[in-house]
Amino acid sequence: MKYTNSIEIALPREKVAQLLADPAHIPKWLRGLVLHEPVNGIHGQLGTKARVVMQSGQRKIECTETITRRDPADLHGIPKESVVHFDREIVGAGMWSVVRDRLTEANPETTLWVSESEYRFSSLLMRLVGLLMPGSFHKQSQQHMQDFKAFAEQGKDVREGRN
Repeated sequence: MKYTNSIEIALPREKVAQLLADPAHIPKWLRGLVLHEPVNGIHGQLGTKARVVMQSGQRKIECTETITRRDPADLHGIPKESVVHFDREIVGAGMWSVVRDRLTEANPETTLWVSESEYRFSSLLMRLVGLLMPGSFHKQSQQHMQDFKAFAEQGKDVREGRN
């Protein structure tokens, strides 16, 4: 299953890239996050593996995230024509996913965030979920992007129940 989400954020691209890359901010906008800790490497850096635990209702989902692309590596002084790439592979029980995030400058004060997601399922249960509810994955990804936008632009924190 593949899909693409996008959103415009009313902040310069360099600021958006820095906020997305800062591990201290992830719990403020990633709804359902219980834990995000590197098991090797430095958070957000190319090749880093992290243990990620998400809560969905009564169910906890644990997976491993690997940063497969981060370009440019330094998020300060990004040239105007550059696109910021941030790709990660996520592996969990019965599931493999890759997310390719792209940040482009819509104008000097606005960033376009395009996120391409691909999922593959190996367990019967996850295959059924993917077949019966493919829109739920797309909707959840869009919700995460909207939560990030609200955090970045207005300081809203999903943990405080403000939406």
